[in-house]
Parts: sequence; C-alpha cells; structure tokens
Amino acid sequence: MQDLSIGFVPLLDSAIVLAAEAKGFFVEEGLNVRLTRETSWSAIRDRLAVGSLQAAHVLAPMPIAANLGLFPLSPKLVAPIALGLGGNAVTVSAALGAAMEAEGDESDLDPARAGAALKRVIAARKTQGLPPLRFGVVYVFSGHNLELRYWLAANGIDPDRDIEIVVLPPPFMPDAIEAGRIDGYCAGEPWNTIAARRGAARIVTVKAKIWRSSPEKVLALPADFAVQNEETVAALLRSLYRASAWSARPENHGELAAILSEPHHLNVDAAVLQPLLSGTVAISETADRAVEDFFLTSAKAATFPWQSHALWFYSQLVRWGLCDHSAANAAIAKMSYRPDIYRKALQPLHTPLPGASLKVEGALKVPTPVGASAGGLILGPDGFFDGQIFDPDQVGAYIAQQRAAI
Repeated sequence: MQDLSIGFVPLLDSAIVLAAEAKGFFVEEGLNVRLTRETSWSAIRDRLAVGSLQAAHVLAPMPIAANLGLFPLSPKLVAPIALGLGGNAVTVSAALGAAMEAEGDESDLDPARAGAALKRVIAARKTQGLPPLRFGVVYVFSGHNLELRYWLAANGIDPDRDIEIVVLPPPFMPDAIEAGRIDGYCAGEPWNTIAARRGAARIVTVKAKIWRSSPEKVLALPADFAVQNEETVAALLRSLYRASAWSARPENHGELAAILSEPHHLNVDAAVLQPLLSGTVAISETADRAVEDFFLTSAKAATFPWQSHALWFYSQLVRWGLCDHSAANAAIAKMSYRPDIYRKALQPLHTPLPGASLKVEGALKVPTPVGASAGGLILGPDGFFDGQIFDPDQVGAYIAQQRAAI
C-alpha cells in the first residue's frame, strides 16, 4: 500500500475526496490515504509548499497562481483532475438583501437582476455618503474572487472602486455576516446555506448561473511528485473518478450527506447538506430554490481538467492586475491543468473521455453529444450569464475587451 497525505477544507465540493476514503475506493486502488482537514486555503498552500501533503483539494485557480509564482513559496503544481462543477454562491446580509429587493431583485437567483439591484443600492449609498459595502472572498486566487468580480463588472459595478473585498476562510463567513463585519460574500457551500437558514443572510445568485458548468475545486499535486510517482497518481485519479460516479447517484445522497456531516469532515448537519447534493438551495430562513446543475460530481465530464477553464481563470488574473499577460504566462496557465495525465490514468476504466482538451466556453446552449473515447458523453449547456464567449485561442483579445469594459 502506498501512503499518501491529502488535505481538504470542509466544503461540499470535498465530497469526492471524502467519499473515496469512506467507501474504500482508495484502498481498492492500493492507496493508504490520510486525510488532513484544514480551515483555510493558506494552510493548504503552505502544507503543499513544504511537502507535508502529497495532494490537496484546492481552489481551481491555485495551481495556476502557484506556477506563475504569485504567492510566497509557490510550489510547482499540476491539476490532473477536477473535483466537480459548480457549488458556490453569492450571499448578502438580510439588510442588504432587503435593500436589493426594494430595488428590483426578485429572489430568483438571476445574476443580471440581482446585479442591477445591487448597483442601484450602491449608487444610493454613495448619494447618502455611506461607506462602500464590504464583501468577503475565501482567497485572492480563488474562483470566488474572480467570479464575484466578473458578476459585479458585468453589471456595471467596479469591484475595486465601488465595494471593498476582504479575505476570510469559508467556515468563518456565516459568523462574519451575522456579526455585521461583512455585507456579503462569495463562498462554497454549505457556508451560504448556513447563514441563510440562520436568517442572517440571503443567497442572491449562484455560480451555476454566473458561469454554468465551471470547476470550483481541483486536486493539486506537486509537479515533481506527479512525475516520480506516475502509477500512484494514476491509482489516485481512478479512486476519485469512481467516487465521483458513486457520489452522483441520487440513491447515495443520503449516505454521502452523512459522510460529509461527520465531525472530522464538515461537521455540519446532514439535513443541511443533502438538499444541496440534488440542487436544492436554501436562499433564506424559509425559502428554497431548485438550481439546475448546481453541483455536479460526474455528469458533463465534471472531473475532466479542461485547459480552457485554466485559461479563463488566467484571463481574470490578468484582468484584475494579479499578473501580466504574455504568451509564456498563458502557456504556464494552460499546462497547469493536465488532461493527458487524466486520460492515461482512466484508460483501464473504459469510460468516455473527451477527445479535446480545450473548448469554447459559452458555445453550448443545449445538452450536446461530443467526441469522446467512448459513446455517451454529453456536455452543456455552459457559459456566462451575460452571453459572453471565451475562445481559448483568443485570450489576448478577450482580456483587452474586458479591460476596456471596466
């Protein structure tokens, strides 16, 4: 048995990793995995950097930022598998939610309607001389920061001038908004639902409506470890892939919620978690909304590490001044995600594998059969709420167009 230490942060999208351990998929692939629970992404970052973890559940942009040298002790990382699609939300305080409703938000999670209402609230606050609203994100190099900014900018709100953005670990978000320290946040579940059910906050939109069929977390490994332990990494990916398929079956959601709820995992009531696994989101103390494709672990190639996803995250890092654009940096971002490792590892499972490594984001308006190593692979719909298209072959033009917008 090969020993491995894998880190995770208590979030719904750690489900595949936790299910692989609980259901014995790691052991069946010859792996003796020790899971390490961390509260913050900076702790995961540092443990990967010093070698105390061989792999970790990480934010989708983290391997890209690491390989671009954007944070201290940046280790070289590879992301050979995604850990699902969707799973985060934008939550605002009860007071801000009421103000947005007065300005036209209809509590239907529509990103354009909610954004327009928020813009009017911000304009009114400026007129009254009130301080900027403060929003929390879980890490600078997170999909939450980049997608929150995308949503705001697409609605005419400058995230650097019109609001303040601060960083907090995801489990701290409900207490922070209840205490009035922040006015809103973007974080993974269940930390939005918990604040909503307390009556302290309201969910106003979700990732699945801002950028549908996009990754929230990936598994990252040190690049040198992946090269030196090819068979171990392949066994790890097969374990996670099998766990993703098990997690996707509705008949397993009750058991999966119980696994996630354990004190050494998320330590959250299973009754809070189970509805989220089937796409029912608690948007307030009493109201729920069904969200299509809210959190996918297997369908629509949910674990495939699309290099077009990596390049979109890169485009936003450049857009917001976190790194410079160059052909060399774009190549580094693209190669942070490794579909080649994914395909090689999963060949023995004879599962449908996408034939391409990049796709145009926003091109699929309906579920569409696509070329794959075996039949039965369907992708889409995907894309952005504002109708924009991201062509990974036109990264420079995309960045220039977005910078000109805000």
